[in-house]
Amino acid sequence: MPPDHARSPAQTPTPGRLHYGWVVAAVTFLTMLVTAGAVGTPGVLIAPLQQEFGWDTADISAGFALRLILFGLLAPFSAALLNRFGPRRVASFALTLVAAGIFGSFFMTRLWHLLALWGVVVGFGTGLTAMVLGATVAQRWFAQRRGLVMGLLTASSATGQLVFLPLLASLTESIGWRGALSLMLALLLATALAVLALMRDRPSDIGLAPFGATGPVAAPPPLLSFGAMLASPLVTLRDAAKTRVFWLLFGTFFVCGASTNGLIQTHFIPLCGDFGIAPVAAAGVLAMIGLFDVAGTIGSGWLSDRYDSRWLLFWYYGLRGLSLIYLPFSDFSLYGLSIFAVFYGLDWVATVPPTVKLAVDRFGERANMVFGWVFAGHQLGAAFAAYGAGLTRTEYDSYLPFFFFSGVLCLLAAAAIFGARARPARVAAVA
Repeated sequence: MPPDHARSPAQTPTPGRLHYGWVVAAVTFLTMLVTAGAVGTPGVLIAPLQQEFGWDTADISAGFALRLILFGLLAPFSAALLNRFGPRRVASFALTLVAAGIFGSFFMTRLWHLLALWGVVVGFGTGLTAMVLGATVAQRWFAQRRGLVMGLLTASSATGQLVFLPLLASLTESIGWRGALSLMLALLLATALAVLALMRDRPSDIGLAPFGATGPVAAPPPLLSFGAMLASPLVTLRDAAKTRVFWLLFGTFFVCGASTNGLIQTHFIPLCGDFGIAPVAAAGVLAMIGLFDVAGTIGSGWLSDRYDSRWLLFWYYGLRGLSLIYLPFSDFSLYGLSIFAVFYGLDWVATVPPTVKLAVDRFGERANMVFGWVFAGHQLGAAFAAYGAGLTRTEYDSYLPFFFFSGVLCLLAAAAIFGARARPARVAAVA
């Protein structure tokens, strides 16, 4: 049963007073930023782990690929857990779990320790705070400005994977990789305390209506049994998998993952190292990508409200593919890498708003969970790139063949997206 105040009429806040939804959005922004930073941390760990333990790139990449798989596969189940237990408990538990995985890595000595800690523990924890968390908060707390909030939260998730890298790379060079991870550990624990102190699950928990709501506020849906909760993502997948549009979204988002966090986030720094660029300088290029990503993602959200999402995705995937094909010809100079950072950065997660919009248009009330499965495709693609690029580097002593391959995949995705027809898919509602 919900608390008594959740059943009382929701109140509209006094004009001029900050709606508490913005506080919840800020805490969610911080949560997604820091956990995404933990996801991006392996970009500075590959070389130090090779030097200390003698593991090769392919073996290290396998552990990091496993974390990306779990990060994606947990997304639809994260939606079910958020619906049952609420963002406050799920987010605080996830942050603590990621912190535990990072703390345990201080003491790892064998490759299976890396697989267990970074692959399973960190992968599980970060999966609980994937983009579904942002979608849940935006939907519950905002009747207006929902698109803006979702764009900002999406940007925090992607940018967090990049903006911490220059500092982490610098700390790794000066005091070692364990010292760099200590900073991330402190940020995770501080964010968990902020979530416990400030996060609330629904506006009705504190007697408010969602921001901008003008009519009656619908009561929260009845809680499913625990078994039905766990089964609901699988039921959704069964029904969505019968539609063509689901597989197009899943496949193109697979390419999205294979051309972003699985490739650039994981291997860009060691790729630059092959051309004599120091890790701190390479991480600075990634931070530049992250800054342009903020503008690109928010702008993409604005455009997706006004233009056909299929055309937007055509341009996003096409331009990203061309930028990846250009990268090996940039001569890895400051000028060449800056051009790459601008064009690639604007595309980093610009694909998310139009992909979410297509899912909403086709799947209606089940779009949140369907998008969770589409996001799983994204992370499977990321894992494919994380391992595939590492294997290419081990076997051929170069990352470049996989970067060309990823660019071609983007061009194919740009062409394929027009297979998503305009009419909505008919998917039965969950009983």
